[in-house]
This record gives sequence, structure tokens and C-alpha cells, in this order.
Amino acid sequence: MWTFPERLEGRYVRLEPLSLAHLPVFLRHFDPEVYRYLSRAPSAPTEEALRAHLTGLLSEPGRVNWAVYLGEEVAGRISVIAPDPAHAKLEIGTMLFKPFWGSPANKEAKYLLLRHAFEVLGAERVQFKVDLRNQRSQRALEALGAVREGVLRKNRRLPDGTFRDDVVYSVLKEEWPGVKARLEARLYGVPGNP
Repeated sequence: MWTFPERLEGRYVRLEPLSLAHLPVFLRHFDPEVYRYLSRAPSAPTEEALRAHLTGLLSEPGRVNWAVYLGEEVAGRISVIAPDPAHAKLEIGTMLFKPFWGSPANKEAKYLLLRHAFEVLGAERVQFKVDLRNQRSQRALEALGAVREGVLRKNRRLPDGTFRDDVVYSVLKEEWPGVKARLEARLYGVPGNP
């Protein structure tokens, strides 16, 4: 059985358990552009819809969710989706509020979870799925060093009833040292731990 720490901390961000206590910040930072490509988007920018959105994330079996703090501000959330220790793999999903796009929050949150997956859990594979239309997230994963594997057509139904094509990216255990060095150089200027 794989375990995940309640808290992970880097130089810029810390990950703390996501809870309904974070609802006010999700409501304050609601922007349709942030949720545009998410398969689990809230139905409206209301407290009720965002509560249902967070409750869904928190109640999904096997899913582990953290709030991403950049300094003292909540910048978004990051999740481990469907961890599968029998096959030594997991998926990471991230959502950042628009004011934090381009900040170190996305890179360092992913770095912390990738490092835990490969160096603590002994994962062989970490994957990411991105809506085919979300060019911004695809560029970010490619800059991270993840490998684009292909497109899963009509992979998920969106809240409006249409289907989403998912682009699958991955990092394998043998690729992690290079990805780690690249991320550390981008985050900290020189290779090395935070």
C-alpha cells in the first residue's frame, strides 16, 4: 500500500491536505478559463457548485488531494489520481488559479510529487492527462520533460455532455533523473534539492 504525506514542502510551495475549508478561496478565484478544460468543472461560480466540486474531489476513492500554497496564498490544488501500487504507477492532476499561472507553483508542486513517487514509493510511471485543446498545459508538461504518448479520443464526458479527447504524457523511472535535473535548474537555478 502506497502512502502519501499530508504535507510536502519545497522552496516556494507547500502542499497541505485539501478540504472544504478551502471553499472560500476557490470561490474568490473562480474564473471560467481555469475550469474550461477540466472534466470535473463546477457547474457555476456559486458556493453550492464549488462545494459539490470539492466534495467530488475529496470523496473519489483512492484520490489524494492537496492545496498548493505559494507563500501564504492558496494557488490551486494538485491531486494523485488512481494510485496503482501493483503496477507501480499513478497519475497527477493539477489546477492553478489564474493569478498564479507562470509562477513556480505548478513546477514545484509537480516536482514534489514526482520526487515522492519515484524516490520514496519506487514508482515506474507517472502520467498526466490533458484536454487536447489545452495547448498551454501541453507546453508546460513538455517543458517539464514529460513524454507525449498519444491521444485517447472521447475519453471523458464533460459536464456539458460533450466528450473530451485526452493527451497522455508520462515520466518513467529511468527518465526521472533528467526530468529532476531539468526541474531543479528551472526552479532553483542550479541542480540540487530545495
